[in-house]
Amino acid sequence: MPLHETRVTAVFATDEQAPSCSLPLAVASVSAGFPSPADDYLEGVLDLNQHLIKHPAATFFVRVTGDSMIDAGIHDGDLLLVDRSLEMVDGKVVIAIINAELLVKRVRKVGARLFLLPENQAYKPIEVQENMDFELWGVVTYVIHSL
Repeated sequence: MPLHETRVTAVFATDEQAPSCSLPLAVASVSAGFPSPADDYLEGVLDLNQHLIKHPAATFFVRVTGDSMIDAGIHDGDLLLVDRSLEMVDGKVVIAIINAELLVKRVRKVGARLFLLPENQAYKPIEVQENMDFELWGVVTYVIHSL
């Protein structure tokens, strides 16, 4: 059973000077259950940068390899939006550095112990030990993958 199963293979900085990316936003919501009548009315535009990025100077994209976070909806090849300014909160999905390797895991505090949990039963949790070179790098805020 592998220990380090989902890695970050690339880190991309956001460009604070990039032009906005505004796209039409429909007023009507889309039903995931029973169909609803479609409206032809647009509410306005939605700028994805403003919607997704709250702290541009502290936000990065990272590319994922591996399948240990598949049950959290994070797939091999996905892009994650990571905000380094957010505080790590128990239960959040984070990017951590262990021994110079970037990993994506769900963080769990149990008393004074800290664990990095996979979201795939094929992998074991990682308990952070004092002898590890460990750092919480950022909090994952969004995942981007194609359907």
